[in-house]
Amino acid sequence: MPKFPSINEQMDLIRRGAEEIISEDELIKRLERAEKDEKPLIVKLGCDPSRPDLHIGHAVVLRKLRHFQDLGHQSVLVVGDFTALIGDPSGRNKTRPHLTKDEVDEYAETYIEQAGHILNLETLKIFRNGDWLGAMNFHNVIKLASHYTVARMLERDDFKKRYKSEVPISIHEFLYPLAQAMDSVELNADIELGGTDQKFNLLVGRDLQRDYGQLPQVVITTPLLEGTDGVQKMSKTYENYIGITDTPSEIYGRTMSISDDLIYRYFEFATDVDASALKDVEAELAGSDTNPRDLKRQLAREIVTLYHSSKAAVEAEEAFDRIFIQSDVPHEIEEWNAGSQQVVILSMMCDSNLISSKREARRLIEQGAVTVNGEKITRITEEISLESPVVLKVGKRRFLRVIP
Repeated sequence: MPKFPSINEQMDLIRRGAEEIISEDELIKRLERAEKDEKPLIVKLGCDPSRPDLHIGHAVVLRKLRHFQDLGHQSVLVVGDFTALIGDPSGRNKTRPHLTKDEVDEYAETYIEQAGHILNLETLKIFRNGDWLGAMNFHNVIKLASHYTVARMLERDDFKKRYKSEVPISIHEFLYPLAQAMDSVELNADIELGGTDQKFNLLVGRDLQRDYGQLPQVVITTPLLEGTDGVQKMSKTYENYIGITDTPSEIYGRTMSISDDLIYRYFEFATDVDASALKDVEAELAGSDTNPRDLKRQLAREIVTLYHSSKAAVEAEEAFDRIFIQSDVPHEIEEWNAGSQQVVILSMMCDSNLISSKREARRLIEQGAVTVNGEKITRITEEISLESPVVLKVGKRRFLRVIP
């Protein structure tokens, strides 16, 4: 039989990193019932595998699911292999492009593998919502659609903005929240987790469960973490992300690049430091004697340790210091054979796949972000002599040893 911590202990952990709980009173009643019945709650997180890589912004809600695992409840990951084919309209100012079934299947496998860096896969239950949504016929879909009105759908902020701006809204986008809500009905979920942008979808789940005679789920939302630029939410699209499968050096370096005003939020939402340590961070940030760089170093070590190890964190910090403090080059960098003793810099950058396009390479050279053996390159037609190996450096963190 499961042995749960006290209600107060559970609530302390659940509240951490939660933006909103709808409602706390209902949640406490569920926790009390679970203790009385000696039966874990069903805690659901739905994920549409629309991208192959996860970053620490995704990890905020995944770590909240892990908290419920640690408390002894039954965490459930619903892989939206069916809903991903519809496309989640949350936060979109236009219709999301469709994915193919092959893309969804490929991304789903990658998602689960990477989520395993955070979740305990031994106790996690994994479902694909195509198992039940794909079995519905057109009569079932019409019956499902009858549970919600167009007026209610247009209360949703992104739909409302698009409607007022005369940006097209496809009918199938109205079906997305209902399809996600059916997941909650199918699982009879006690709790559903999601980012703040998912609030409407999660509330539809409550409504549909009520219509199906179930006790409506408690909704817990988590914040959307800003990316390293401090402006946009973390996203590969904005190139402001820290990937959970990035190397220790990449995680450390990208964490060190965040703005000072994000330090506390990253400690709170991207690490597992306890409440006491969080208070210490808050006090140090408020103090005049603290150098934010020192706290960022601590933060970077915490994040690297979370996804790799404490040993990897120490090594990443040492490598960072060699590059950025001692102006040294990493001991281990990738090597590329140019096959010639004379190479134009633009070709070197692109043919080696260090840079994805000639346009980006030109921009980086024009910005003065490219050096060879420490000397700045100023012309895109510069020819590099390779009588001996050289070290190409692009920006602050990209290095390549080029050999003839």
